[in-house]
Amino acid sequence: MSSSIRVVLVEDQAIVRAGFRALLDAEPDLEVVGEAADGRQAVALAREYRPDLVLMDIRMPGMDGLEATRRITADGALSNTRVLVLTTFELDEYVFGALRAGASGFLLKGGEASELLSAIRLVAAGESLLAPSVTKRLIEAYLSAPEQDATPVPDGLDELSPRELEVLTLVAQGSNNREIAAALYLSPLTVKTHVSHILAKLRARDRVQLVVIAYQAGIAPP
Repeated sequence: MSSSIRVVLVEDQAIVRAGFRALLDAEPDLEVVGEAADGRQAVALAREYRPDLVLMDIRMPGMDGLEATRRITADGALSNTRVLVLTTFELDEYVFGALRAGASGFLLKGGEASELLSAIRLVAAGESLLAPSVTKRLIEAYLSAPEQDATPVPDGLDELSPRELEVLTLVAQGSNNREIAAALYLSPLTVKTHVSHILAKLRARDRVQLVVIAYQAGIAPP
């Protein structure tokens, strides 16, 4: 039985998409099951193939990557499909929108091939791709967004224990499990358990969504 990570590529530039495909096809544990040139095709392919991961461009004609991400992550049948968004430093204004839409992280275009492959494997495994420097930009984008006050805070925050609130605060600052364990004098396994409980109580898909929730709720002010 194959244990390959099944990927749908979404990129409107055919040459760039072909380059991504050649890179992924050369890896024994990665399998490209579909290619899309716009968001509408991406949603259709995700529903057809139910891949482990969608590698999503943002700026595309017709339906863009933000709307496509939102539709994929809102589809209950695709609860096991993760979205990794591609962006650039010049498009920071899209980063928060992509993550709030349900993406599990983002990758900068023009990076090393090894970084892309590592990111795909990381996100497909259920982790998030959100470094502390990225968290800082995410927070700044959120605080400057005029629509922030209209965004409802999810239910479940009152169910968190004091320890879980501490863990959530550190997650929102971009800390990984090992760093949280060191800060709170806990074992990494205990931290992992706390994070799992927080995800369940807040009905969040992953750690990236926890960051957004934390700042919406004012739990982790900058």
